[in-house]
Amino acid sequence: MEVGVHLPQLDFDGEGFSRARLTRTVDAARENGFAAISVNDHMVYKRPWLDGPTMLASVIERSGQMDLATTISLASVRGPVPLAKILSALDVLSDGRVIAGLGPGSSPADYEAMGIPFEERWPRFDDAVILLKALLRGDPTPAKGGFYARPAEPLLPLPPRGVALWLGSWGSAAGLRRVARLGDGWLASAYNTDPETFGTGLNRLGSTFPHALVTMWTWITDSEADAERMRTEVLAPFLHRDPADLRGRLCVGSPSMCAELLSRYAQAGCRRVHFWPMGEESRQLDLLAAEVLPRVTA
Repeated sequence: MEVGVHLPQLDFDGEGFSRARLTRTVDAARENGFAAISVNDHMVYKRPWLDGPTMLASVIERSGQMDLATTISLASVRGPVPLAKILSALDVLSDGRVIAGLGPGSSPADYEAMGIPFEERWPRFDDAVILLKALLRGDPTPAKGGFYARPAEPLLPLPPRGVALWLGSWGSAAGLRRVARLGDGWLASAYNTDPETFGTGLNRLGSTFPHALVTMWTWITDSEADAERMRTEVLAPFLHRDPADLRGRLCVGSPSMCAELLSRYAQAGCRRVHFWPMGEESRQLDLLAAEVLPRVTA
């Protein structure tokens, strides 16, 4: 199972934001042999949120050969032309290591901040993905119409090897049809699925369809009281979920519990997981590499 890490865009433990914290996380991921670093996307949020593409750009030189992934980027909100320029620049500067995870997002606040009707998010998303794919590949843009302007000229420079577009979906039939129709890969949400549901979705797409399980909130601890504190006092209010719904669904708990959960995902066909440590990123990634991943079985 390949692994990635979400960069620290949120501050759960009060350490604050800093370049030092960011680079420690990237260094720990690289040194532990991780396959990717990733960022999520919001324009505005209920808590301070660092901009994802900016974070990726700032650590390109430290990221080794890891993929640089957006998991997801708000294609409907950012717009396909600005987003194509961002992704192209990242891909050129990283020698072709970008994976563009895309989604419409589920927060009305992002749309309100940009003056875009939230109820238009799905048709806008379809239009944005189609146009973004053409812009990143240097193909003729689709016919005029839709929600977004069609540039008359290509957006140069183009990515050196093209950028794969992976679409986020919680696993509904309609969502997976969109992934199959428009996407080069599938991003499943760890806190909105389980191994069995994930396996069903992957079977619909085909076992070889590129995929990753993302936003796997992570806090590895041998103390069940500590794990319950993180579920009840940190994650549940943040996600607006019942703590009981999070128990056993995320890597919050002992190394053996986390390994058992990941083994069930591996047996369901999952080949890549992106973890999001809720603080102490370097230590959590070391624990993942030393205490959890060696126990995962497929």
